[in-house]
Amino acid sequence: MRGIETKLRDLLESGVHALGFEMVDAELVGHPRHPTLRVYIDGPEGVVVDDCARVSRQLSAVLDVDNPLSGRFTLEVSSPGLDRPLVKLDDFRRFVGETVKIRLRHAVEGRKNFTGRLMDVAGERVVLEVGEAPGGVKEQFQLEFADIDRARLVPKF
Repeated sequence: MRGIETKLRDLLESGVHALGFEMVDAELVGHPRHPTLRVYIDGPEGVVVDDCARVSRQLSAVLDVDNPLSGRFTLEVSSPGLDRPLVKLDDFRRFVGETVKIRLRHAVEGRKNFTGRLMDVAGERVVLEVGEAPGGVKEQFQLEFADIDRARLVPKF
């Protein structure tokens, strides 16, 4: 479903922006015969239920005209939540200094999953400081943005 998600993001983003919101992410989940299209939005003042309803109506109209998904599907529009997904390089730049959880497509040094402090974005690489290595030193990893499968903020409580 990855290819269709990219097309959906491109299609829906202008509709979300037209209403003054940022489209954080769009994903297809669930059964392929009746998937759920989840669209996460954010705004300068955050997002309330009425915002989600307005964006949902706007996107429903776009999807009715363009019809990129064959068959039935469910549309969900919501805020990104505390564990906000990081999708674009700009997302990573925006949240430098925060704790993030990253899953890679391919292992780096025998690992696919990383949780640590986002230190920097250098070109097309995300610099992550992870845990305590022997002697109290933290390890830094430079992860290729193209190799990131999923990334989310780790909520602070």
